[in-house]
Amino acid sequence: QVQLVESGGGLVQAGGSLRLSCVRSGRTFNSYCGGWFRQAPGKERDFVAAIDWSGAGTYYADSVKGRFTISRDNAKNTVYLQMNSLKPEDTAVYYCAQVEGSLYIHRDKDDYDYWGQGTQVTVSS
Repeated sequence: QVQLVESGGGLVQAGGSLRLSCVRSGRTFNSYCGGWFRQAPGKERDFVAAIDWSGAGTYYADSVKGRFTISRDNAKNTVYLQMNSLKPEDTAVYYCAQVEGSLYIHRDKDDYDYWGQGTQVTVSS
C-alpha cells in the first residue's frame, strides 16, 4: 500500500515563501506522476501543479505560474512544491497526489490514485 505524507504548510505573510514536501512510503516505484492540488473552504479541489516521472516535464495552473515550482527527488521518494510570492488567495489546504504507473502529466484529479492528508497554508495580508 502507498502512503503520502505532506509537510511544510503554515502561516506566512503575503509575499513570503513556503516549501511543501510529499513523501511516499510503501511500494517504491518511480513511474508515477506527482501532483499538487488545493482546496479553499467552500470550494472545489483545484489543480495546482504536476510533474512527470522523470522530473523533466511540469505543468502549472495559470494562477500559480511563475510563482510556484514543482520538483521531485526520486531517490528520496519526495515531490516538492516551492511557493514564492504568496498571496492571500493562495490560502487553502494543499494535497499531494500521485498517478501510479504513468509516464505523463495529469491535471484531472479523477486520474489520481493516491492522496495525502493535506497541509494547511494560510497567507495573511
